[in-house]
Amino acid sequence: MASRHVSLTNRCSDSKSPYVRSHMDNPTAWQLWSPETLELARSTNRLLFVSIGYSACHWCHVMAHESFMSDEIAQLLNENFIPVKIDREERPDIDRQYMDFLQATTGGGGWPLNVFVTPDLHPIFGGTYWPNAKSERGKHGTSFEDILQKVAGLWKDQEERVRENGKQVAMQMQEFAQEGTLNSDGEDGLELDVIEEAYEHYKKRFDSVYGGFGASPKFPTPVHLRALLRLGAHNEVVRDIVGDEEVEHARNMVVKTLECMAKGGIKDQIGHGFARYSVTRDWSLPHFEKMLYDNAQLLHLYLDAWLITRKELFLETVHDIATYLTTEPMQSSLGGINASEDADSLDTALDHHKREGAFYVFSMDEFKKILTEEEVKVCAKYWNVQADGNVDRRFDHQGELVGKNTLCVMYDTPDLAKELGMSDENMKSVIASGRRKLLEYRDKERPRPALDDKIVVAWNGLAIGGLARSSAALSSISPQQSRSYLQGAEKAVQCIKEHLFDSSAGTLKRVYREGPGETPGFADDYAFLISGLLDVYETTFDDSYLEFADTLQKTQIKFFWDDKGAGAFYSTPANQPDILVRTKDGMDNAEPSTNGVSANNLFRLGSLLNDEEYEKMARRTISAFEVELGQHPGLFTGMMSSIVASKLGMRGLMVVGDGEAAKAALMKVRETVRPNVTVLRVGGGAKSEWLRSRNDLLKDLDGKREMVQLCEGGACRLLETKDVEEMFTT
Repeated sequence: MASRHVSLTNRCSDSKSPYVRSHMDNPTAWQLWSPETLELARSTNRLLFVSIGYSACHWCHVMAHESFMSDEIAQLLNENFIPVKIDREERPDIDRQYMDFLQATTGGGGWPLNVFVTPDLHPIFGGTYWPNAKSERGKHGTSFEDILQKVAGLWKDQEERVRENGKQVAMQMQEFAQEGTLNSDGEDGLELDVIEEAYEHYKKRFDSVYGGFGASPKFPTPVHLRALLRLGAHNEVVRDIVGDEEVEHARNMVVKTLECMAKGGIKDQIGHGFARYSVTRDWSLPHFEKMLYDNAQLLHLYLDAWLITRKELFLETVHDIATYLTTEPMQSSLGGINASEDADSLDTALDHHKREGAFYVFSMDEFKKILTEEEVKVCAKYWNVQADGNVDRRFDHQGELVGKNTLCVMYDTPDLAKELGMSDENMKSVIASGRRKLLEYRDKERPRPALDDKIVVAWNGLAIGGLARSSAALSSISPQQSRSYLQGAEKAVQCIKEHLFDSSAGTLKRVYREGPGETPGFADDYAFLISGLLDVYETTFDDSYLEFADTLQKTQIKFFWDDKGAGAFYSTPANQPDILVRTKDGMDNAEPSTNGVSANNLFRLGSLLNDEEYEKMARRTISAFEVELGQHPGLFTGMMSSIVASKLGMRGLMVVGDGEAAKAALMKVRETVRPNVTVLRVGGGAKSEWLRSRNDLLKDLDGKREMVQLCEGGACRLLETKDVEEMFTT
């Protein structure tokens, strides 16, 4: 048996990750996930203690402070295990496989994710936050020390049994990963009625009082909301299957949810952006971290909601999120968009202990200090600010929010104006003044939460698409902001192209921070960026974005496509040595599924480039999940539009030259929600040389003669100006 003795030193300073580096002063001798560390576990025959988290994670900070800074716990870890610290945003593949294990064995999950792993990388036991024995929570149950001692004892006394159990778990994980695709014959047997079944899934779970689905905690789930909102934007075939009343109810569920979120504490009411989720059912008390992937998806969603409803609240929210993503601290000097802002921060620059939400909450005394008497009278009512605070102690587990208030909009301004005997105009003016003063105070007096300034390709792809679509949709009503949003998207693309893309190999790195990281891009990095590039193309009609998307699509197929089985994309490349299970991501979670986005990309590229192979691959991607999708359609809403495309085809709008019909068509497509419609532009100032060489149908086209053509179902029809308004109806 190999020697268990080894002298470890903390290696966190070798990492570029802000999250990993935040543990560099721990007495716990953290190692990095690397071939050298895995070999060390094998040579010393020690279990790995793998702890996975991210910078904005509140409970990660709690456990770091309570346990990983503890000399007693550090001794247990250093003497019995190889402790490894991982940033889940850098290595989502490692996080995914051990999170799947945790959810399968405990029914729950979350971060920090802590798992004990054999030298063969087989998981044997895991959990999330475990309290220190000296903490209040640790006095009333199993503590982290107890767990460390028990696991160390098991490995010492029953190693073979532990190894065998881990081996069995790994085999079960591999078998489970293959389920759902084994019975597929590669032909799409799904019917459109799965869309109605997905709607029914959410109808049953809808919270009619506060919006959203289920009780607390409440997550925005933008991918599900967007699919529900877009049901009515499909053609009559889809609407007939789902039903007009059901389509209307789906729309109303989303509108209710988005209104409640935009007015709730989950929204930064005086600054910009949304927190990750709400602890409470009514969206009033967030976990205060702000994630790029949430805000990027919510930008798409609120834009759709505004285009469909024309509600002013939704337009304001689009501007709010787009501004958040294109200004400091989120958009970096390099042009890429940073990953997240922390939940915890200091009350003042003189404090030493960070508290959750300290940057965002206010006491009534602070309101009276910052605002005029009239502003206090109005703003306290408007945002529900109470003298004793408005946070329910049941949800303030650490007592950090006593006497504090989260800001939640409680009134429509006309109603509050009437109650206080003011004009609506005066009411709005007082609220705007109060908001401005509170923001100035916050920015001047309070240290901003820590920024995780990693540039993650996948998340930037989501944001790039949302910013480009917002720019296109708002170009006629907000031209200056529209240009700013497009510039933000283009700067992010250029940052990725310059710092994270190898043009000779056509490959991406996943993360940039102080230089490109070592980790190659995963399938979601390619999928989400391709989607964003297609949105930028349909905003600018600069075919260099389309060419970049085509290059990345070929790379994604080369490294991630399952060409020997049922089709679809694996999350990781073949022959990766440090993962147990190669999975295909099909279900939507906090982020949309890789295969849902990829199928849509392939349909869009197939339509724009007249490439039948891409469209065939899109259909195979959908069919690979036929079994799972048929059983749980509500978990695969990101694939719904692609299922429609697989049955009814894409619709392609070609706009050539200049003229009234061309101008009207472009305005129509930019200012409507149009699932499964692609737009290409030739002439009229569009950059289209590459596109014309890639798409055989365009090679001999006269780009100067005006023509608007809509192609669907294997046939094309020419449109005149009077036809444009009806061009997406059937």
